[in-house]
Amino acid sequence: MEKMRCCGNLLESSKPYFAMISLQFGYAGMNIITKVSLNRGMSHYVLVVYRHAFATAVIAPFALIFERRGQPKITFSVFMQIFILALLGPVIDQNFYYAGLKYTSPTFSCALSNVLPAMTFIMAVIFRMEKIDVKKVRCQAKILGTMVTVAGAMLMTLYKGPIVDLFWSKKYIHTNQSYAPHTTETTDKDWFKGSILLLIATFAWASLFVLQAKALKTYKDHQLSLTSLVCFVGTLQAIAVTFVMEHKASVWQIGWDMNLLAAAYAGIVTSSISYYVQGMVIKKRGPVFATAFSPLMMIIVAIMGSFILAEKIFLGG
Repeated sequence: MEKMRCCGNLLESSKPYFAMISLQFGYAGMNIITKVSLNRGMSHYVLVVYRHAFATAVIAPFALIFERRGQPKITFSVFMQIFILALLGPVIDQNFYYAGLKYTSPTFSCALSNVLPAMTFIMAVIFRMEKIDVKKVRCQAKILGTMVTVAGAMLMTLYKGPIVDLFWSKKYIHTNQSYAPHTTETTDKDWFKGSILLLIATFAWASLFVLQAKALKTYKDHQLSLTSLVCFVGTLQAIAVTFVMEHKASVWQIGWDMNLLAAAYAGIVTSSISYYVQGMVIKKRGPVFATAFSPLMMIIVAIMGSFILAEKIFLGG
Protein backbone atom coordinates (compact mmCIF):
# COMPACT_ATOMS: atom_id res chain seq x y z
CA MET A 1 0.00 0.00 0.00
CA GLU A 2 2.82 2.33 0.93
CA LYS A 3 4.65 1.52 -2.33
CA MET A 4 1.54 2.30 -4.38
CA ARG A 5 1.17 5.62 -2.59
CA CYS A 6 4.83 6.48 -3.29
CA CYS A 7 4.42 5.54 -6.95
CA GLY A 8 1.29 7.66 -7.16
CA ASN A 9 3.07 10.65 -5.63
CA LEU A 10 6.03 10.18 -7.99
CA LEU A 11 3.72 10.03 -11.01
CA GLU A 12 1.86 13.14 -9.88
CA SER A 13 5.07 15.11 -9.34
CA SER A 14 6.40 13.96 -12.74
CA LYS A 15 3.39 15.21 -14.72
CA PRO A 16 4.70 18.80 -15.20
CA TYR A 17 8.00 17.40 -16.54
CA PHE A 18 6.31 15.05 -19.00
CA ALA A 19 3.91 17.81 -20.08
CA MET A 20 6.64 20.34 -20.87
CA ILE A 21 8.85 17.76 -22.60
CA SER A 22 5.91 16.73 -24.80
CA LEU A 23 5.27 20.36 -25.71
CA GLN A 24 8.85 20.75 -26.95
CA PHE A 25 8.26 17.99 -29.51
CA GLY A 26 5.09 19.81 -30.60
CA TYR A 27 6.94 23.11 -30.93
CA ALA A 28 9.74 21.41 -32.88
CA GLY A 29 7.30 20.04 -35.45
CA MET A 30 5.71 23.47 -35.79
CA ASN A 31 9.08 25.07 -36.57
CA ILE A 32 9.85 22.63 -39.38
CA ILE A 33 6.40 22.71 -41.00
CA THR A 34 6.10 26.49 -40.70
CA LYS A 35 9.54 27.09 -42.24
CA VAL A 36 8.52 25.14 -45.35
CA SER A 37 5.20 27.01 -45.56
CA LEU A 38 6.80 30.45 -45.20
CA ASN A 39 9.44 29.68 -47.81
CA ARG A 40 6.68 28.66 -50.19
CA GLY A 41 5.30 32.18 -49.97
CA MET A 42 2.64 32.13 -47.26
CA SER A 43 2.25 35.43 -45.40
CA HIS A 44 3.13 35.03 -41.73
CA TYR A 45 0.37 37.54 -40.86
CA VAL A 46 -2.24 35.31 -42.52
CA LEU A 47 -0.70 32.22 -40.93
CA VAL A 48 -1.17 33.74 -37.46
CA VAL A 49 -4.85 34.47 -38.24
CA TYR A 50 -5.61 30.95 -39.46
CA ARG A 51 -3.55 29.41 -36.66
CA HIS A 52 -5.65 31.02 -33.95
CA ALA A 53 -8.91 30.53 -35.82
CA PHE A 54 -8.14 26.79 -35.73
CA ALA A 55 -7.13 27.04 -32.06
CA THR A 56 -10.35 28.82 -31.10
CA ALA A 57 -12.51 26.34 -33.02
CA VAL A 58 -10.83 23.40 -31.27
CA ILE A 59 -10.62 24.63 -27.66
CA ALA A 60 -13.86 26.67 -27.32
CA PRO A 61 -16.28 23.67 -27.43
CA PHE A 62 -14.38 21.98 -24.58
CA ALA A 63 -14.57 25.19 -22.54
CA LEU A 64 -18.33 25.40 -23.10
CA ILE A 65 -18.87 21.75 -22.14
CA PHE A 66 -16.57 21.40 -19.13
CA GLU A 67 -16.39 24.94 -17.72
CA ARG A 68 -19.84 26.37 -18.26
CA ARG A 69 -20.53 26.85 -14.56
CA GLY A 70 -18.93 29.41 -12.30
CA GLN A 71 -17.37 31.49 -15.05
CA PRO A 72 -15.45 34.53 -13.69
CA LYS A 73 -17.00 37.89 -14.48
CA ILE A 74 -15.18 39.69 -17.26
CA THR A 75 -14.48 43.04 -15.64
CA PHE A 76 -12.45 45.75 -17.36
CA SER A 77 -9.33 44.56 -15.54
CA VAL A 78 -9.87 40.93 -16.61
CA PHE A 79 -10.63 41.98 -20.19
CA MET A 80 -7.41 44.01 -20.36
CA GLN A 81 -5.43 40.99 -19.13
CA ILE A 82 -6.97 38.84 -21.88
CA PHE A 83 -6.43 41.60 -24.46
CA ILE A 84 -2.75 42.02 -23.54
CA LEU A 85 -2.19 38.23 -23.42
CA ALA A 86 -3.61 37.99 -26.94
CA LEU A 87 -1.48 40.92 -28.08
CA LEU A 88 1.71 39.44 -26.60
CA GLY A 89 1.16 35.88 -27.83
CA PRO A 90 -0.79 35.61 -31.10
CA VAL A 91 0.15 39.05 -32.45
CA ILE A 92 3.61 40.20 -31.30
CA ASP A 93 5.33 36.94 -30.40
CA GLN A 94 4.20 34.86 -33.35
CA ASN A 95 4.41 37.51 -36.07
CA PHE A 96 7.92 38.50 -35.03
CA TYR A 97 8.92 34.86 -34.54
CA TYR A 98 7.66 33.80 -37.97
CA ALA A 99 9.38 36.81 -39.58
CA GLY A 100 12.63 35.92 -37.81
CA LEU A 101 12.24 32.26 -38.79
CA LYS A 102 11.91 33.26 -42.44
CA TYR A 103 15.19 35.20 -42.30
CA THR A 104 17.15 32.51 -40.43
CA SER A 105 16.51 28.78 -39.89
CA PRO A 106 14.42 26.57 -37.57
CA THR A 107 17.47 25.46 -35.57
CA PHE A 108 18.77 29.01 -35.11
CA SER A 109 15.31 30.29 -34.14
CA CYS A 110 14.98 27.62 -31.47
CA ALA A 111 18.54 28.19 -30.25
CA LEU A 112 17.99 31.92 -29.83
CA SER A 113 14.71 31.20 -28.05
CA ASN A 114 16.79 29.60 -25.30
CA VAL A 115 17.07 33.09 -23.86
CA LEU A 116 13.40 32.68 -22.87
CA PRO A 117 14.11 31.18 -19.39
CA ALA A 118 16.55 34.01 -18.64
CA MET A 119 14.07 36.71 -19.71
CA THR A 120 11.27 35.06 -17.75
CA PHE A 121 13.48 34.73 -14.67
CA ILE A 122 14.46 38.42 -14.78
CA MET A 123 10.84 39.53 -15.22
CA ALA A 124 9.65 37.18 -12.47
CA VAL A 125 12.22 38.69 -10.10
CA ILE A 126 11.19 42.25 -11.07
CA PHE A 127 7.51 41.48 -10.42
CA ARG A 128 8.38 39.58 -7.20
CA MET A 129 7.10 36.27 -8.50
CA GLU A 130 10.51 34.68 -7.93
CA LYS A 131 12.54 35.16 -4.75
CA ILE A 132 16.32 35.52 -4.83
CA ASP A 133 18.67 34.50 -2.03
CA VAL A 134 22.24 34.84 -3.30
CA LYS A 135 23.49 32.66 -0.44
CA LYS A 136 21.68 29.62 -1.84
CA VAL A 137 23.38 27.52 -4.50
CA ARG A 138 20.12 27.16 -6.44
CA CYS A 139 19.76 30.93 -6.80
CA GLN A 140 23.43 31.33 -7.71
CA ALA A 141 22.96 28.73 -10.46
CA LYS A 142 19.94 30.63 -11.83
CA ILE A 143 21.87 33.92 -11.91
CA LEU A 144 24.89 32.30 -13.58
CA GLY A 145 22.65 30.51 -16.07
CA THR A 146 20.93 33.79 -16.93
CA MET A 147 24.28 35.51 -17.59
CA VAL A 148 25.52 32.65 -19.77
CA THR A 149 22.25 32.55 -21.72
CA VAL A 150 22.28 36.30 -22.44
CA ALA A 151 25.96 36.13 -23.49
CA GLY A 152 25.17 33.20 -25.78
CA ALA A 153 22.27 35.07 -27.39
CA MET A 154 24.52 38.07 -28.07
CA LEU A 155 27.19 35.81 -29.60
CA MET A 156 24.67 34.05 -31.84
CA THR A 157 23.26 37.40 -33.00
CA LEU A 158 26.63 38.93 -33.89
CA TYR A 159 28.54 35.84 -35.08
CA LYS A 160 27.30 33.35 -37.68
CA GLY A 161 30.47 31.29 -38.05
CA PRO A 162 31.37 28.38 -40.35
CA ILE A 163 29.11 25.46 -41.24
CA VAL A 164 29.15 22.52 -38.83
CA ASP A 165 29.09 19.13 -40.59
CA LEU A 166 27.05 16.62 -38.61
CA PHE A 167 27.99 12.98 -39.13
CA TRP A 168 24.66 12.15 -40.80
CA SER A 169 24.44 15.35 -42.87
CA LYS A 170 26.72 14.20 -45.70
CA LYS A 171 24.80 10.96 -46.06
CA TYR A 172 21.33 12.50 -46.24
CA ILE A 173 22.03 15.91 -47.76
CA HIS A 174 21.55 14.64 -51.34
CA THR A 175 18.58 12.38 -50.66
CA ASN A 176 16.68 15.22 -48.98
CA GLN A 177 17.26 17.85 -51.65
CA SER A 178 13.64 17.38 -52.75
CA TYR A 179 12.66 19.31 -49.63
CA ALA A 180 15.45 21.84 -49.96
CA PRO A 181 14.37 23.89 -53.01
CA HIS A 182 12.02 25.89 -50.83
CA THR A 183 14.69 26.70 -48.25
CA THR A 184 16.56 29.90 -48.99
CA GLU A 185 20.11 30.98 -48.31
CA THR A 186 20.32 33.96 -45.96
CA THR A 187 22.87 36.75 -45.94
CA ASP A 188 24.61 38.02 -42.81
CA LYS A 189 22.36 41.10 -42.94
CA ASP A 190 19.23 38.93 -43.00
CA TRP A 191 20.71 36.77 -40.22
CA PHE A 192 21.16 39.83 -37.97
CA LYS A 193 17.70 41.18 -38.84
CA GLY A 194 16.16 37.80 -38.09
CA SER A 195 18.00 37.64 -34.76
CA ILE A 196 16.56 40.98 -33.64
CA LEU A 197 13.04 39.90 -34.63
CA LEU A 198 13.45 36.63 -32.72
CA LEU A 199 14.67 38.43 -29.59
CA ILE A 200 11.62 40.72 -29.68
CA ALA A 201 9.39 37.66 -30.07
CA THR A 202 11.09 35.94 -27.15
CA PHE A 203 10.64 39.00 -24.94
CA ALA A 204 6.91 39.02 -25.77
CA TRP A 205 6.74 35.28 -25.05
CA ALA A 206 8.41 35.75 -21.65
CA SER A 207 5.99 38.58 -20.86
CA LEU A 208 3.10 36.28 -21.77
CA PHE A 209 4.30 33.64 -19.27
CA VAL A 210 4.49 36.21 -16.48
CA LEU A 211 1.09 37.79 -17.21
CA GLN A 212 -0.52 34.38 -17.70
CA ALA A 213 0.53 33.44 -14.16
CA LYS A 214 -1.44 36.46 -12.91
CA ALA A 215 -4.47 35.79 -15.12
CA LEU A 216 -4.63 32.20 -13.87
CA LYS A 217 -5.43 33.50 -10.39
CA THR A 218 -8.76 34.68 -11.80
CA TYR A 219 -9.25 31.66 -14.08
CA LYS A 220 -7.71 29.08 -11.73
CA ASP A 221 -10.54 26.59 -12.39
CA HIS A 222 -11.24 27.71 -15.96
CA GLN A 223 -8.01 27.30 -17.91
CA LEU A 224 -9.85 26.13 -21.03
CA SER A 225 -11.98 29.27 -20.97
CA LEU A 226 -8.93 31.51 -20.61
CA THR A 227 -7.19 29.73 -23.49
CA SER A 228 -10.20 30.02 -25.80
CA LEU A 229 -10.69 33.72 -24.97
CA VAL A 230 -7.02 34.52 -25.61
CA CYS A 231 -7.10 32.63 -28.92
CA PHE A 232 -10.36 34.31 -30.00
CA VAL A 233 -9.24 37.85 -29.12
CA GLY A 234 -5.85 37.08 -30.68
CA THR A 235 -7.58 36.04 -33.92
CA LEU A 236 -9.45 39.36 -34.08
CA GLN A 237 -6.27 41.33 -33.37
CA ALA A 238 -4.33 39.33 -35.96
CA ILE A 239 -7.03 40.01 -38.58
CA ALA A 240 -6.74 43.76 -37.91
CA VAL A 241 -2.94 43.62 -38.22
CA THR A 242 -3.16 41.60 -41.46
CA PHE A 243 -5.55 44.10 -43.06
CA VAL A 244 -3.03 46.85 -42.30
CA MET A 245 0.07 44.94 -43.46
CA GLU A 246 -1.32 42.91 -46.39
CA HIS A 247 -3.36 44.62 -49.11
CA LYS A 248 -3.75 41.78 -51.62
CA ALA A 249 -6.83 39.57 -51.32
CA SER A 250 -4.84 36.66 -52.76
CA VAL A 251 -2.79 36.27 -49.55
CA TRP A 252 -5.88 34.86 -47.81
CA GLN A 253 -6.18 31.95 -50.24
CA ILE A 254 -5.31 28.58 -48.75
CA GLY A 255 -5.68 25.11 -50.25
CA TRP A 256 -5.16 21.48 -49.27
CA ASP A 257 -1.42 21.91 -49.03
CA MET A 258 1.47 22.63 -46.66
CA ASN A 259 -0.02 26.04 -45.79
CA LEU A 260 -3.19 24.44 -44.45
CA LEU A 261 -1.15 21.85 -42.56
CA ALA A 262 1.02 24.57 -41.01
CA ALA A 263 -2.00 26.59 -39.86
CA ALA A 264 -3.92 23.57 -38.53
CA TYR A 265 -0.92 21.99 -36.79
CA ALA A 266 0.19 25.27 -35.22
CA GLY A 267 -3.36 26.12 -34.13
CA ILE A 268 -4.27 22.76 -32.64
CA VAL A 269 -0.93 21.62 -31.21
CA THR A 270 1.07 24.74 -30.40
CA SER A 271 -1.73 27.18 -29.58
CA SER A 272 -4.82 25.52 -28.12
CA ILE A 273 -3.11 22.52 -26.49
CA SER A 274 0.13 24.28 -25.54
CA TYR A 275 -1.58 27.34 -24.01
CA TYR A 276 -3.75 25.07 -21.88
CA VAL A 277 -0.94 22.71 -20.79
CA GLN A 278 1.44 25.59 -20.20
CA GLY A 279 -1.20 27.26 -18.01
CA MET A 280 -1.62 24.10 -15.94
CA VAL A 281 2.15 23.83 -15.43
CA ILE A 282 2.50 27.53 -14.55
CA LYS A 283 -0.28 27.11 -12.00
CA LYS A 284 1.60 24.25 -10.30
CA ARG A 285 5.26 25.16 -10.74
CA GLY A 286 5.44 28.81 -11.83
CA PRO A 287 6.52 30.59 -15.06
CA VAL A 288 10.28 30.02 -14.67
CA PHE A 289 9.83 26.22 -14.50
CA ALA A 290 7.59 26.25 -17.58
CA THR A 291 10.28 27.95 -19.68
CA ALA A 292 13.20 25.82 -18.50
CA PHE A 293 12.57 23.09 -21.09
CA SER A 294 12.96 25.24 -24.22
CA PRO A 295 16.59 24.10 -24.90
CA LEU A 296 15.25 20.60 -25.62
CA MET A 297 13.31 22.00 -28.59
CA MET A 298 16.57 23.20 -30.18
CA ILE A 299 18.06 19.69 -30.09
CA ILE A 300 14.94 18.13 -31.63
CA VAL A 301 14.72 20.79 -34.37
CA ALA A 302 18.44 20.53 -35.19
CA ILE A 303 18.06 16.79 -35.83
CA MET A 304 14.76 17.10 -37.71
CA GLY A 305 15.97 20.10 -39.73
CA SER A 306 19.14 18.40 -40.90
CA PHE A 307 17.22 15.27 -41.96
CA ILE A 308 14.04 16.77 -43.43
CA LEU A 309 15.19 20.16 -44.75
CA ALA A 310 18.88 19.39 -45.38
CA GLU A 311 19.45 22.42 -43.16
CA LYS A 312 22.93 23.85 -42.67
CA ILE A 313 23.94 24.40 -39.05
CA PHE A 314 26.45 27.16 -38.35
CA LEU A 315 28.88 27.35 -35.44
CA GLY A 316 27.30 30.60 -34.22
CA GLY A 317 23.77 29.28 -34.62
